Amino acid sequence: MPKSKKVLESTHWLTGILSSLEMGIVIVDKDFTVEVWNQFMENHSQIDTTDIVGNCLFGLFPEIQENWFKRKCNPVFALATPVFLIWEQRDYLFKFDTSRPVTSNADYMYQNITIMPLLNDQGKAEKLCILIYDATDQAINKLRVEGLNAQLQTISRVDGLTGLYNRRYWQERFEHEFKLSIRNKSCVTLIMLDIDHFKAVNDTYGHQTGDEVIRNIADIIRQATRGTDIAGRYGGEEFVILLPDTSCENAITVAERIRKAVMGTLIKYEHHELKYTCSLGVADLHGAYTKSQEWVEAADQALYAAKEGGRNKVVIANTDSLNDE
Repeated sequence: MPKSKKVLESTHWLTGILSSLEMGIVIVDKDFTVEVWNQFMENHSQIDTTDIVGNCLFGLFPEIQENWFKRKCNPVFALATPVFLIWEQRDYLFKFDTSRPVTSNADYMYQNITIMPLLNDQGKAEKLCILIYDATDQAINKLRVEGLNAQLQTISRVDGLTGLYNRRYWQERFEHEFKLSIRNKSCVTLIMLDIDHFKAVNDTYGHQTGDEVIRNIADIIRQATRGTDIAGRYGGEEFVILLPDTSCENAITVAERIRKAVMGTLIKYEHHELKYTCSLGVADLHGAYTKSQEWVEAADQALYAAKEGGRNKVVIANTDSLNDE
């Protein structure tokens, strides 16, 4: 068989193999001019081989950041060693639609990339072969698991009715902040608040209306506090707010803001309308507290004093006895 015929047959076989592979194959030279563009790349890019071979890769795919990609390819040319890019580092190299647009939740094809050197007779890399693997299923499955784990973590930390931290997780954060603040001698203040006559609300209007009142005060707390503040539902109708880097005076301002917002709210739920109030106790972190629970008890005693004093009040914890010790 003539040599030219053998070359044609081997080229035909090679073309058939490249077309049948379920991966993208792109070969570029040192100027990143495309020399090979297989059927996978044609199908997903909607660009025919004849329209891309001989053109620079970057001119047709602006999503590929030229400087970044050249840096990734430098060791392939210089050291003749492959480089691998995984979808966790960068979602894709070529922005293709997902291969299963109906059944997949992905907006695009996640890709794993291998960049291999193609050596000349002297063992120098003068071309690159870029292999593109569809990693969408792998990525979606991992992202779905991570999403479920995040949801479970949120569920374990958040009170279902209010969306604030539940008591267990709030206590964990509180203990951490207590130790940190003692060590750094930082200014931190605790607010405890309780809905006034809440049992009467439940008895008169029903527990669903009572739940609406609890949701309402949680919304007011969120609006009155900062993202760095740590608010939680401590009990049925009792709430706690830890205010880092906040003096007692500034915490009183926050407490009064909450009290006035609650007092000015009209709850409308189904056929019921009602107004309600809350009482608040404020305690800053005092140097005489050796345990976090002592701090909580000081705020709780201030809350009790607010209720005993007629409710709908803000009362500051009495630290005189601590100062005398």
